[in-house]
Amino acid sequence: MMIDKQLEIVRKTRLSILNILTEFSLEKLNKIPTGFNNNIIWNLGHMVATQYKICYLKAGLDDMIDDDFYKRYESGSKPEGPADEREYELIKSLFITSLDKLASDHKAKIFDNYPTWTTRYGVDIGNIDEALAFLPFHEGLHNGYIMAMRKVV
Repeated sequence: MMIDKQLEIVRKTRLSILNILTEFSLEKLNKIPTGFNNNIIWNLGHMVATQYKICYLKAGLDDMIDDDFYKRYESGSKPEGPADEREYELIKSLFITSLDKLASDHKAKIFDNYPTWTTRYGVDIGNIDEALAFLPFHEGLHNGYIMAMRKVV
């Protein structure tokens, strides 16, 4: 099934990013480099928040992550201060467990009433499968930011 492959790609990419970041201190992960509006930890949290938004919130489902977490990492937000170790561990956990939940929920067909919407990039999304096809593009953008930031923190 194509959805399984898309989620596998996202999972492997996320695991790779987490592996790369093991060498960085919490202080470096929280540092906002000159020329950037956020930090590495924010980008990780943002990927989880955006997955939640495009898969769950757009479908009228809102029970995947805490509302406060979503607000801290949604589009347009910025770090309000450094994330502590507990927050970072939560993000790392959600980075993987949210994909497991998404795969399970997709198989359970909870997204059957998914509405049509258009991304800020002009991409029309008409169902959960199209949303999942868009997810690796968004993740790639933020992985690029993380790769750039890790060189300057």
